[in-house]
Amino acid sequence: MTQTRTENANIAIVRKFFEVGPSKGDLATAGALLHPEFSLHTPLPTPGPGIEEMNNVITTCRAAFAGLYVTIDDIMADGDRVIARFTARGTHNGEFMGVPPTGKAITLTAIEIFRIKDGKIAELWGEVNLMGLMQQLGMLPGSA
Repeated sequence: MTQTRTENANIAIVRKFFEVGPSKGDLATAGALLHPEFSLHTPLPTPGPGIEEMNNVITTCRAAFAGLYVTIDDIMADGDRVIARFTARGTHNGEFMGVPPTGKAITLTAIEIFRIKDGKIAELWGEVNLMGLMQQLGMLPGSA
């Protein structure tokens, strides 16, 4: 599949978002990539609407997982949508969703779909492997 110039630009926006937001915690630069009407749709409970909600997700995850870094495993675009499959890695050194720090290294996989509007991320839908994360943290029966 050959990407159009616009689709390539949309992919670049999402790549930069992962690089500066989740991987570096640069909320100002990440926020500049979000549309003023930004809307987040994920299973992660966070306070605040829109951009504030995304900032809370980034801040919470980076506080819970030291050295958090996101690697994009697959990324593609179709019109105004960008789909990314990624792996996040870090060390559980802070509370996350009520789970106290375990000191364990984690690997979290997820798939997110971004809608780009006016050169910015307007919506993000995410499916995160929270069950796999809870298993790694020893929070489920039979897990290590």
